[in-house]
Amino acid sequence: MNTTTCPPGSGEISPTTQRTIRRALTLLERQLREPGVAFTSSQAVRDWLRLQLATLEREVFMALFLDNQHRLIAHETLFTGTINHTQVHPREVIKAALKHNAAAIVLSHNHPSGYAEPGHADRLLTDHLKQTLKLVDICLLDHLVVGGMDIVSFAERGWL
Repeated sequence: MNTTTCPPGSGEISPTTQRTIRRALTLLERQLREPGVAFTSSQAVRDWLRLQLATLEREVFMALFLDNQHRLIAHETLFTGTINHTQVHPREVIKAALKHNAAAIVLSHNHPSGYAEPGHADRLLTDHLKQTLKLVDICLLDHLVVGGMDIVSFAERGWL
């Protein structure tokens, strides 16, 4: 058996594919961090998040921290949960944003089920986080839900 590929249907990602994904993530992240390039095009963000979150078996909640020109400062996985739930604490989101001196933030989490449609709890949490971030002058630009290859944007839906 070739050591760089996995048997069909095994569900495993081959080492070669893992290296390719790591390279793609590095290139996308470098593009997102380019000096002078604002974080206004959502396609690179979507591609990067899809590579980061689409294949995870557990739900994770991630934040992208941006400066006042909407350039990426840092990204951080803030919470990891179960196959269908992550407990998010607004206090920790605020602490992380202040630690990175962020002026704006993009939130994202995955649905391991592959169904990207946000639930009622997702919408309530996002509203609460938006209000909480506003208290410390941090703008919530979007909350993206990744379900497999699909991504739902709260901003595009007019929910922010």
